[in-house]
Amino acid sequence: MQNSRHYIGLTDKQVLQNRERYGENVLTPQKREPLWKLFLEKFEDPIIKILLIAAFLSLGISFVHMEFAETIGIFFAILLATGVAFWFERDANKKFDVLNKVKDDTLYKIVRNENISEIAKKNIVVGDVLILETGEEVPADGKLLEAVSLQIDESCLTGEPIIDKTTNPDSFNKDATYPSNWVMRGTKIMDGHCIVEVLKVGDETEFGKVAEKSTEMSGEETPLNKQLDKLAKLIGFVGLLLAVLTFIVLLVKDLFLGEIHYPMNAIGLLAVVIIAVTVASAKVWVPIIYDYFEIMGRDKKLPNSIKKGSWFTWLLYGAGSFISLSVIAYIFGVNPLERASWISMETAAHLLQYFMVSVTLIVVAVPEGLPMSVTLSLALSMRRMLQKNNLVRKMHACETMGAATVICTDKTGTLTKNQMQVHKANFWCIKDEQLDEDVNSDIIRESISVNSTAYLDFSNPNKIKTLGNPTEAALLLWLHKQGDNYLKIREQSDIIEQLTFSPERKFMASLVESSLLRRKVLYVKGAPEIILSKCGSILTTDGLKPIEGYLPVIEESLLGFQKQAMRTLGFAYEIVDDTKDRFENGKIVNSNLIFVGFTAIADPLREDVSLAVQKCLDAGIEVKIVTGDTPGTAKEIGKQIGIWKITDKPESIITGSDFAELSDQEAVQRVQQLKLMCRARPTDKQRLVQLLQRNGEIVAVTGDGTNDAPALNHAHVGLSMGSGTSVAKEASDITLLDDSFNSITTAVMWGRSLYQNIQRFILFQLTINVVALVIVFLGSIFGYELPLTVTQMLWVNLIMDTFAAVALASLPPNPDVMENKPRKNEDFIITPKMSSNILFVSFSFIIILLSLLFIFDRNGVITAYDLTRFFTIFVLLQFWNMFNAKAFGTGKSAFYGLHKTVGFLIALVTILLGQFLIVQFGGEVFRTVPLTLRDWTIIFVSTSLVLWIGELVRLIKRIY
Repeated sequence: MQNSRHYIGLTDKQVLQNRERYGENVLTPQKREPLWKLFLEKFEDPIIKILLIAAFLSLGISFVHMEFAETIGIFFAILLATGVAFWFERDANKKFDVLNKVKDDTLYKIVRNENISEIAKKNIVVGDVLILETGEEVPADGKLLEAVSLQIDESCLTGEPIIDKTTNPDSFNKDATYPSNWVMRGTKIMDGHCIVEVLKVGDETEFGKVAEKSTEMSGEETPLNKQLDKLAKLIGFVGLLLAVLTFIVLLVKDLFLGEIHYPMNAIGLLAVVIIAVTVASAKVWVPIIYDYFEIMGRDKKLPNSIKKGSWFTWLLYGAGSFISLSVIAYIFGVNPLERASWISMETAAHLLQYFMVSVTLIVVAVPEGLPMSVTLSLALSMRRMLQKNNLVRKMHACETMGAATVICTDKTGTLTKNQMQVHKANFWCIKDEQLDEDVNSDIIRESISVNSTAYLDFSNPNKIKTLGNPTEAALLLWLHKQGDNYLKIREQSDIIEQLTFSPERKFMASLVESSLLRRKVLYVKGAPEIILSKCGSILTTDGLKPIEGYLPVIEESLLGFQKQAMRTLGFAYEIVDDTKDRFENGKIVNSNLIFVGFTAIADPLREDVSLAVQKCLDAGIEVKIVTGDTPGTAKEIGKQIGIWKITDKPESIITGSDFAELSDQEAVQRVQQLKLMCRARPTDKQRLVQLLQRNGEIVAVTGDGTNDAPALNHAHVGLSMGSGTSVAKEASDITLLDDSFNSITTAVMWGRSLYQNIQRFILFQLTINVVALVIVFLGSIFGYELPLTVTQMLWVNLIMDTFAAVALASLPPNPDVMENKPRKNEDFIITPKMSSNILFVSFSFIIILLSLLFIFDRNGVITAYDLTRFFTIFVLLQFWNMFNAKAFGTGKSAFYGLHKTVGFLIALVTILLGQFLIVQFGGEVFRTVPLTLRDWTIIFVSTSLVLWIGELVRLIKRIY
């Protein structure tokens, strides 16, 4: 670094000016939402929203009847579901914060005031002159002033582990993602040293821009939320329809069959009031009807008058309607100002009662246990996936992985180990790539050990860490596997003179006093074509031979490895017996080198990647590679993992620059055929994700580098590696602690199983709701009250459903789901098969329960004992149906794997025990009387037919 003396650097005054003008060298931290806001976000769930509406309607009814148990229960369900979701996500974020720490206090050598000093990374400003050595991370973006044998790991930005950098314009790589004389924050110096003028700091660096992209709100709604939103809309429509129908039927029944007399004047003014109320409440019921159109696939645009009109405006419309219609009524002889023209207070009380019954139907229609089921399913999956090395930060990501149709993965560190290794050692002087105790082997040992600047860190014997140039470190790892200590050999040999590697000369040479050969030896390694051009002979097991006879074999072999995108390094040596110089002006002179052989070095695939990718492909999920590497490397990796074939069309691969030139319309078509994107920049990957989403794909993105962060953030699910950069992890939804692609397939299996569990609970819950709805509806029409009290309904609709949620949410993942194709994004969560099951089972139960009421009815009176039996039969019918819900969609017996489902068994026992205690000891609170053991046995056995009939149907389906 002697040349650094002529650099003046900034003065203290310039430092202050530049810091004021260009800012500090710190990244703006991601703004974390306050806890209260995180909690309120949980109320954005569509089912929670409709449950809140039901809760406030229930509250209104409660004040009329002064019965608050149901209302309290619904609010409890809401707070429990939102509270559990909030707590689990907060807990995951705490774990993440421990995992992910950012350091801005690392010291760097800089030139200021004509002196070299050290300052913290955060204090570097634009205009500073940095002195960087091998192993250091570049702290800011800048232009190279000097570069000696400089190689930089840009994998965090481009995916490429080794990039040659130089100040010589003749050696610039025109195909490089970033200029050859430009270094960037977050990249690491693997070899050589340099002097850099800082031109960008903090958020203005490429690293900072990518980090900023990783915090943008993507606005992508999760597939599960879309499904639950549809379900909420359907429930809202059905509830509204039944409520309106019930009110109309009761009113018509009262008008024509009731004991109350309605004068014609009163009927006219009643119609005026109903029309006015209907107009005033248009902002409530019109969107519900349009929601139904959307569910049925007839998407109609909500009128602006409803969408943008205020509540006050519509209240005025309602008042205007009332006044206008009242004037019309007055013209026809009905005076709204006369008391006699209106219905009596007693009649008004009846109508209010009809309205309350209608609202009760809306409350009964809402599945109170569904948010709890979804939350518990997601929360349990979060915990279990953590045991499988998946740290889930955002709860819905658990399920979204199951809906994934495309996985966009980077190469380095995700598919590969991000550690270069010797794939093949072609040395003609040894047999079977094995070193022996002979001179030929000693030449190879010493050439690798001494003519190198890399090191190995053995601090963790289970995972050897490489330091320095990854290619040189790969050679040391190969030597280590041969049982040799490279450091001992290096320390025992004296280096007389050395030429370090540079992009210009493409080789490294060391003149040493050999401790193994007891001679002066010149060792050279580098690009094979350069090394071969300097050799006249080759060292073989039979001694020295002319190189000409071996050239065709060597060149063919080299071409084969290079086609596989491997790095090849050639080796040569010379025994130096004279005193002539071997180095002159950075070149080798006066030499007669002997070729030893070459090595093929690659970043190998992770052991489990090929199988894991195949599992994804078999599950109907496309896998696309997005890398900063060359087309050749991308194709080779694609071939190895099974997604690239020789027969693939040119449209299956594209470079980042070519992709950027495509219009959105062209790119939307191209991404469907695309398998490989190479030379990709961060924005290319992000655009790819967004275009795939526009095509209706559910996109998961994997990555470990800062360059992956924007795509990780905008994807439906971002999966970062545990060893990845802090920016990548911050942008992701799930962190794979073991860096294994296999963990992704595990996440897919969990997600699909979780969705299946939620469907099972919806099947179970809606069956109960349909039964309760129809009984309330029929009871209100025929003048009967529901033979279940509010407290009994609370047990059925909330407490029992909560335990059912635990039971069905705790079912273990089903590996068979990986044999299915991903569900379509537009598919409704209630499948036609589910609808048929819900309707058939519900109406079977309704017939049974109505028949029981008819049997128990003795001259219009049903005894407390019979009502207790009715209540117990109602609950146990649902109890046995839970077994059918467990087996739904599997084709297997409900008893299959039952011994492994501890949560399911505990929930079953709790429901059964709870029902027994309520019946035997509930008394007036639950309006129950103790049943005899004989009746308990009869009810338990007879209701179990629900399970046995289900088992018979499943058996017949398996046979046929």
